[in-house]
Amino acid sequence: MRIVVDDLSGPEIARFLDDHVQEMRSITPPESKHALDLDGLRKPEITFWSVMDGGTLAGCGAIKRLDAGHAEVKSMRTAPTRKRSGIASLLLKHIIAEAKRMGFTRLSLETGAAEFFLPARKLYEKFGFSYCEPFADYRPDPHSVFMTRVV
Repeated sequence: MRIVVDDLSGPEIARFLDDHVQEMRSITPPESKHALDLDGLRKPEITFWSVMDGGTLAGCGAIKRLDAGHAEVKSMRTAPTRKRSGIASLLLKHIIAEAKRMGFTRLSLETGAAEFFLPARKLYEKFGFSYCEPFADYRPDPHSVFMTRVV
């Protein structure tokens, strides 16, 4: 498996991310959905990675620069057929290492509070993220949980 910086120009990643946004819309009320679409992920403050297994897209994730020392994990997704196969752990380990290499000292994230998101929350806990107050432009939301860790 390879983890590569993705310029988000290919049709496969566009479909993958559209599926992600549609799934989030089906689970979370619109005012609580924070998943970025393709245009939102193409901003200069975002670095986006795809996990490739041969020629197949197996997962993706990104970080968004909030300030010189703080970044946010965004768009973590594993292909439905590859869930619980270690893709998310591999990618999150990579993102943490890259964040440190880029000079960030803190990584934070927002994820859902619903039962659907429990595996994600457990993954983040396993990698040292702890629950925190909303950060950046987020506000308290019963559908969201916020987590952070030192890099």
